[in-house]
Amino acid sequence: MTAEGGDDLAAVLADAWGRLGRATGERRRTSGRVALASLNTRGGPALRTVVLRSADPAARRLEIHTDRRSAKVAEIRADPAVALLLYEAADEVQIRVEGRAGLLPPGPALDATWAATPGPIRAAYRMPGPPGTPIDDPALPPPSRAGTEEGRENFAVIVLTVDRIDWVRLVPGADRRALFDWTGGALEAGWLIP
Repeated sequence: MTAEGGDDLAAVLADAWGRLGRATGERRRTSGRVALASLNTRGGPALRTVVLRSADPAARRLEIHTDRRSAKVAEIRADPAVALLLYEAADEVQIRVEGRAGLLPPGPALDATWAATPGPIRAAYRMPGPPGTPIDDPALPPPSRAGTEEGRENFAVIVLTVDRIDWVRLVPGADRRALFDWTGGALEAGWLIP
């Protein structure tokens, strides 16, 4: 369901998870970009566009791959509270997600995720330093393609457990906003003024 004109909370929640699911891995879409916010080391917000890799509504779980050396990993370790934003301009739907993030621990699940990661994407984890490291020449040579396991130690999976979803559609005459909250354990859902 597109939740257009929808007054059914269950359908709106399914729409939110459907949109999150469709956004997984689609880094070249013109709409449906996902931004992740965490608290930086200076106590302010840190916001960046990320590629959502997995969305599991049954587990209320989202996954993002990242370089273990990145600032966002240190930020999440210091404070696991994060927010994620998906905006789809074509439908004028905004989905705000709040939750707690952590890293997938070493083990079979992380190994399987790395094994399923294509070679061109693995190359990003073979850079000589962490993302954001100052360099003298912007034309950094591409990382070595030798060895399929090279860079494995830098690969991490951020696992976000969803506590709240705030779904908003701003269409004149048909504005809708719904909040889904699991912070008390059981789902509480209701309508809000957009």
